[in-house]
Amino acid sequence: MKIWFNKLHDSRRSVVETTAAEITLGRDATCDVVLASPLVSRRHAVVRISGERLELENTGLNSLLVGAAEIFGGQRISFGLGERLRIWPFTITFEKEQAPTLSRTELEAHIRAQLADLELEIHKLLLARLDLVEIESQRQTLRERVLLLENHIEDICRELGVFHEQNEVLLAEIAGVALRDLLIHQLVMEADWQAPPDLAMLTSNEFDVPATLVPERETELHALVHHLRTKLDLASEKDADRRIERVEKGAAETFPLIRPHLHAELRKYLIQRTLKKDLKDTVFGFGPLQDLLRAPNINEIMVVAHDQIYFERNGVIELSGRRFLSAAVTEAIIERIVAQVGRRIDKSQPLVDARLPDGSRVNAIIPPLAVRGPCLTIRKFGARQFTVEDLIERDTLTRPAAEFLRACVIDERNILVSGGTGSGKTTLLNVLSSFIPHKQRIVTIEDTTELKLLQEHVVSLESKLANVEGTGAYTIRDLLKNALRMRPDRIIVGECRGPEALDMLQAMNTGHDGSLTTVHANSAAEVLQRLEVLVLMAADLPVPAIHRQIDSAIDLVVHISRVSGGKRAVTQISEMSGVDENGQVKIRDIFNLRGESEELQPTGYMPTFVDQLVAKNLLDARFLYSKRAPEAPATNGRGRSAPSPAGRGPA
Repeated sequence: MKIWFNKLHDSRRSVVETTAAEITLGRDATCDVVLASPLVSRRHAVVRISGERLELENTGLNSLLVGAAEIFGGQRISFGLGERLRIWPFTITFEKEQAPTLSRTELEAHIRAQLADLELEIHKLLLARLDLVEIESQRQTLRERVLLLENHIEDICRELGVFHEQNEVLLAEIAGVALRDLLIHQLVMEADWQAPPDLAMLTSNEFDVPATLVPERETELHALVHHLRTKLDLASEKDADRRIERVEKGAAETFPLIRPHLHAELRKYLIQRTLKKDLKDTVFGFGPLQDLLRAPNINEIMVVAHDQIYFERNGVIELSGRRFLSAAVTEAIIERIVAQVGRRIDKSQPLVDARLPDGSRVNAIIPPLAVRGPCLTIRKFGARQFTVEDLIERDTLTRPAAEFLRACVIDERNILVSGGTGSGKTTLLNVLSSFIPHKQRIVTIEDTTELKLLQEHVVSLESKLANVEGTGAYTIRDLLKNALRMRPDRIIVGECRGPEALDMLQAMNTGHDGSLTTVHANSAAEVLQRLEVLVLMAADLPVPAIHRQIDSAIDLVVHISRVSGGKRAVTQISEMSGVDENGQVKIRDIFNLRGESEELQPTGYMPTFVDQLVAKNLLDARFLYSKRAPEAPATNGRGRSAPSPAGRGPA
């Protein structure tokens, strides 16, 4: 029995051979497989061999993964040879005779690591040869600077013997990854939802095509990419997201069919083309972030360390496999990003919040605050605006629930959207705002402008931080107070996260019906506790008085969450239905997520204002409640049931 294991991001594998029927894994030196990490228990797991099957018992305190199953302390599981175990930060595989083959993701990470090491070596030699700061300046024409850099890259590749015969196997794999990246880049640039003009300018693609262009090789490369498109049958996919996904999943398996057409000279040209692009991105652009910023199917980019770059796509966080050349290069590119939007970051000011020209939010933090090295988080501003039909197609919302919310917005009900970080609150708020009649005057107030309203009569306000002298700050609360003097029909606050919650409640209570806002909370019931805290930040009021304000101000709470698989879904639509004898607000679910299908379904509870919606022909109650269910018990935000008020309940 051979046991192969490696640490996260380490492509080198260690092996332990044993004939024992019982194998111990842990950080203690007496274990059969020693996993040297403080995150691993001294004796983390015991694996017993029984024929072709293995039985694992988790004897540690921390959980571990067997395939996709999470096994907690004291639990057991049976699994087969070749199945991967994950005891963070190690991956372990049991094999009888030979080393396990790397998965597609692991192989690509290994290839990208080799490519990054090569680029780092070339970059060091470029620094010894050239003054890159001088090249980055404007003393030469752009073409002259790029041409000089590319010629030196070719010279260094020759000096290092990059294309020597002994590197044939690795070069073939690098060429496969480079060809896939080239095709994905073409799909991104062809897509009809390309990056907004401001972001496109920020991530300019003027360096993507080499200055040292060889027309014959470019023609061959174009034909090869077209051949790969045909093999992957991309023409059958109308959606650009799905095309990119098909390339990412299928290119590795299809590349062997393409490889015979990739002769040595074309392979050399393709790899040099990739090296030039990556190094030009580092010298002139945003390094490995350049392509991630352009990709419209990526929502968030997270740099944990120079060699760990994650991104979020379709609600799932993935390791990109890309890396910066070093921590110093990471910090330099962070400085470049924030400088282009008029901010600075250095040791005297090691933390910065900024906004890219397209509205994407940037948070950067560097040493001494970031212990492991510079960190960067970019919440990308969606190039495409979602509609209610998109949310229904993605199962975020059901049609009956969408019809109900549309009626409530038109009828000027005050709605609060709640959810966790990245759950889709702003997207849902944007969709709800699309139901507001076009003739009404809307004032939006945000920390960072993210709302994209389709109406014509919209006034957008954005908060402002203090200047270097510590003056000139304008908070959400300041803007909200000013908005009340601007004769708004509707007020939309991007998010209440401080004392402005009290002003928002006051506005909802003083004739500004139909207002919308969002708040961070784990459920509709927990919105009450959250609002209590936010209001108390503004004024020392009795809790019963706060609850009465909340009940009279807010009609509906719409809660959105991330569910299994990273999908966003509305899980609750609830009504604030009065205050009980204890002064607590009663919350009744009108819709909630339940059942085997985990579908948003009506509970059977009719909101107190449903008669008005029906009378105004905004809603067909029979259509809305075609699926009947028992009435949901009212909750008062403290987890206690509350009696149904007289005259309220299922129709």
